[in-house]
Amino acid sequence: MNLTATLLFTGCALFALAGGAWWALRHPAFAIARIVVQGELAHNNAVTLRANVAPQISGNFFTMNLQNVRRAFEQVPWVRSAQVQREFPRTLRVRLTEHHAVAHWGPESGTAMVNTEGEVFESNGVDDELEDLQRLDGPQGSSAQVLAMAQALEPIFEPLGLDITALALSVRGGWRVTLGEDATVELGGGTPPEVIARTQRFAQTLTRVATQFGRRADALESADLRHIGGYAVRLRGVTTVTAQTNAHAAR
Repeated sequence: MNLTATLLFTGCALFALAGGAWWALRHPAFAIARIVVQGELAHNNAVTLRANVAPQISGNFFTMNLQNVRRAFEQVPWVRSAQVQREFPRTLRVRLTEHHAVAHWGPESGTAMVNTEGEVFESNGVDDELEDLQRLDGPQGSSAQVLAMAQALEPIFEPLGLDITALALSVRGGWRVTLGEDATVELGGGTPPEVIARTQRFAQTLTRVATQFGRRADALESADLRHIGGYAVRLRGVTTVTAQTNAHAAR
């Protein structure tokens, strides 16, 4: 009898404690009262972040799911990562890291960008100071590869006074670069070292070819490096079609 009574008393006590704990954990006194946002934020501000994310946070200080809170912050445009922790009794501290954009990604109608790690993210609109960044494009999952190629090609064209404004990788593995005022160069395919070596040979001879026609390298309109043993080039104001050829073509 004593053992049974003891067990019943213990069970009731545990049940009462569990009920009390359940009530206490859900008591309004433990509701989140403050969200502290930290980090170097250039494209977000703490007030807007709190207003956007707070409605997505469920539970109180003890019951909220920190992983869900982290994901909610990381869905905000420009936020790359979030670290979330509780601070007793009613504070949520969030440290954010934003993306550092180095290029646009995809079609001009989109708002996707590429960060320094070669990751694609949605910017939800671009600041004025970022409008002049390069535009990169390629198949899904190729952003890091395209960014690396752009960084490898920049020092090749820079001595010629030609800036890379766009670089695209086709689904078949062919590269096309846009330089300066819409000059396009078909770089062809192959391994990155092969493409870079082919581009270097072109850049090393372009000035000499342009000089033969009284032009500079920045007169480039287009070029095709996909020819074996050479390349085709078009310069502004230069034509290889003679007047006699035009006369025959008009007949």
